[in-house]
Amino acid sequence: MNFLVVGPGAMGCLFASRFKKTGHNVTLLDYRSERADFINEHGVTIKETAGNFRIHVPTVLTIPVETPDVILICVKAYQTRKAAESLKTCLGPDTVVLTLQNGLSNLEILQDIFGRERVLGGVTAEGATLVAQGHVRHAGQGETLIGAQGLPVSSAAEMVSAFNAAGFKARPVRNVNDLIWGKLIINVGINALTAITRLKNGRLPEVQGTKTVMEEAVREAVAVAHAKGITLPYSNPLERVLEVCRSTAGNLASMLQDVLRQQITEVAFINGAIVREGDILGIPTPVNMILTCLVQALQETYPERISKI
Repeated sequence: MNFLVVGPGAMGCLFASRFKKTGHNVTLLDYRSERADFINEHGVTIKETAGNFRIHVPTVLTIPVETPDVILICVKAYQTRKAAESLKTCLGPDTVVLTLQNGLSNLEILQDIFGRERVLGGVTAEGATLVAQGHVRHAGQGETLIGAQGLPVSSAAEMVSAFNAAGFKARPVRNVNDLIWGKLIINVGINALTAITRLKNGRLPEVQGTKTVMEEAVREAVAVAHAKGITLPYSNPLERVLEVCRSTAGNLASMLQDVLRQQITEVAFINGAIVREGDILGIPTPVNMILTCLVQALQETYPERISKI
């Protein structure tokens, strides 16, 4: 298949390199010329427990002439609409658009722009950390679940097959929106807290203060999900969040990575999404409001950070 991977961050480089290694035709789409030049010159390097590999993945700044079979969206949630609008002219009649992004609204934005019938969504538990431009540490393997909201499971079969052939563990699912909410609640409990405290995932349940805030943030998110009629993919949300903290104990959450690089985070689409949905439903979400405000305050004042006395 002909893949266009939009966004050469950690996940974009991981997926692009594996698909290219499997024999697919893969192109990375970037908006930063210096990064695109670097990847074109040095390739993409993936550091894995089984060993490292480097592979050349063509990286472009403009939409390639060849029509993609698959467009894999790997940009941050706040970039989704702008990226999607720029891609409308490159779709063929059978092009499929896939998002495995964090946060709410990505699936809906893509469906609005490209049409419900060609958009697949899902979640991935693959862990990746961007070490440097085009250099990714594959921090942990996990399952990737792909489906189309309201369409048959079979609509995702070819995509699932491509992921499995590339060495990922993937399967098709129904009710992908429930899974997106399931991952959202895990991110609600972990990401903002790591960004604020600069702690790795595994420490959050061990520190009483962060554990208490986590419990309340998750409780609010679950209340909103239940009010929306979401069926979560686990029976005990808080225990699931704690389990993820333990299984990814040494990981730097993506939001913490953004803060350390002084970049915009996805907090508005994670904790902030809970606040917005809660407002619509009349459900108070004060802890998620505070977490959102604190992370956004960090973003707005990066140059003013005091590192030492």
